[in-house]
Amino acid sequence: MENNSCVAPQYMVAKVLPPVMIVEFLLGLPGNVMALWIFCFRLQGWRTTTIYLLNLMLADFLLLAGLPFRIDNHMRGENWIFGEAMCRINLFMLAVNRSASISFMTIVALDRYFKVVHPHHTVSLMSARQAVTVVAVVWPVVFLLRSPLLFNKLLWKEGNNTLCRSFSSKENLTVGLKIHYVLYMAEFFVPFFVLVFCAVRIIYTLRRAGKGRRMNIHRAVRAVLIIVVVFTVCFLPGVATGLATLLVGKLHPEDCKSYLLAGEIFVLTLGFTYLNSALDPLIYCISSSMFREALKKSVPAVSVFSIRERRNDSIASNG
Repeated sequence: MENNSCVAPQYMVAKVLPPVMIVEFLLGLPGNVMALWIFCFRLQGWRTTTIYLLNLMLADFLLLAGLPFRIDNHMRGENWIFGEAMCRINLFMLAVNRSASISFMTIVALDRYFKVVHPHHTVSLMSARQAVTVVAVVWPVVFLLRSPLLFNKLLWKEGNNTLCRSFSSKENLTVGLKIHYVLYMAEFFVPFFVLVFCAVRIIYTLRRAGKGRRMNIHRAVRAVLIIVVVFTVCFLPGVATGLATLLVGKLHPEDCKSYLLAGEIFVLTLGFTYLNSALDPLIYCISSSMFREALKKSVPAVSVFSIRERRNDSIASNG
């Protein structure tokens, strides 16, 4: 390990982020364990949507497995004690979670879009087996795109601290880390515009639909809108502050203090990114009627929500 220019421990992050991450872990773990149990033991048959949602949940477990190491790292004042290999694996798992979560959120929204707007399209008529094929393509692509994190130096010595970061200095970036930076931005903007397009088109179809189709389309609208909300809340803050940090580094290359402050704010916003594991169970419930029914049978208290949902659907279909 060697000293890197304009790098320092992030003491504000070390104080603020651990409690936030602990809460997110405690919320995300039971929700996803319950979802795993329902997917594995309570669902009666499989549809394309439930297959995509299962893989969204598996992506969340990558985050939940890596989060305790980040919590420990920040609680030690950002001092990584687990070695270079674990540093790379940990950051790789967190990055794969982000990429896979974005991928499967987008796929679920597209699945809804085609079934509502183009019900006779080949995509709308896909079988569960074909959905498994889609999943089998997505995971290797995600692993391949995030693989630079496994083959680049991510551990830096700064004073008495050993820093484990995938975003570090504004200088001396390898090709692999440049790819990581570009992908971090691109995998937000492209899916975001796809999600917004899907939401607008489904809402437009709802307005023109007859009463017979309105209930199903209304559910699709809710499913896509909750995905857009979760996507925006979890990923926009990190992208916005990441871009701001890059701009500070480019426009004021001599101002290391401002760059470090911007970088610290960026890392703080990653708390929103980690929130996706706690919010994704909302997507499971709203996007899949099969999941909702299985959850209702497993957790009686959910029946109250189900009754209210049917009333709202009835009102919407008659409106």
